[in-house]
Amino acid sequence: MAAKLKKGDKVVVLTGRDKGKEGEILTVLPKESRAVVSGVNMVIRHTRQSQNSQGGRIPKEAPIHLSNIALVDPKDGGPTRVGFRMEDGKKVRFAKKSGEVIDV
Repeated sequence: MAAKLKKGDKVVVLTGRDKGKEGEILTVLPKESRAVVSGVNMVIRHTRQSQNSQGGRIPKEAPIHLSNIALVDPKDGGPTRVGFRMEDGKKVRFAKKSGEVIDV
C-alpha cells in the first residue's frame, strides 16, 4: 500500500493528550504504523552522563499511531484525509477535503 503520510508532511493530532497540536513528521515507521512528529507526544528519558553527552532528564518525541494524526489541508488548515489520483500520467496525493494536490 502506498504511504499516505510522508516525512516532512504537516499533520495535526486528532486524539490523546496532544489533541489539536500541529507538527511536522520527522520519521515514519510503517511496520509499526507509527510516526514521530516534532513537538508531539513528548516523553522524558533519564540518560546517564557519558563522554559525549551531558545526561539528565532529556525530553524527546515518542512515536504516535498513524490513526491518531491527519494531514493539514493546504487550503483551509484543518485536518483532512489523503487520496490518490492520476495527473499527467503520474500518481499524486491530494487532500480529500479541498481536492488540493499535496505532491507537486
